Amino acid sequence: MRPLHRLASATLAVACVLILPYEAVSHARVPVTKAGEAGDAASAEPFGSACRVRVDESDVTAYCHNPYPGPDHVHLHVECEHWWDLDSDSSPVVAGPAQTVRLDGRCWKEVRAAWVSHARGS
Repeated sequence: MRPLHRLASATLAVACVLILPYEAVSHARVPVTKAGEAGDAASAEPFGSACRVRVDESDVTAYCHNPYPGPDHVHLHVECEHWWDLDSDSSPVVAGPAQTVRLDGRCWKEVRAAWVSHARGS
């Protein structure tokens, strides 16, 4: 009776391993639009600057290069380690086609995180 119980448990474990991960996989959400809408061309066009962020003690520098024909508005966000040290967000800087821009930020003490966000330019 004991070997049958172990076989049933092993079979259930294998089934869970094979079935459950497929259900847990995230699926991409694609917006449904009608053909010929004005937003189709803008959303299909490549977009976004390639950015390198460097943290040197309390100073943050980001270089963003836009290889695409449309402008990209980039913002540098700096999150400081200590609660009393103010986090900062830079003003938007326009990275035009084939242009590289530099963004700077800093904390008084340590930097916890730094990243760049993008917005389509008009």
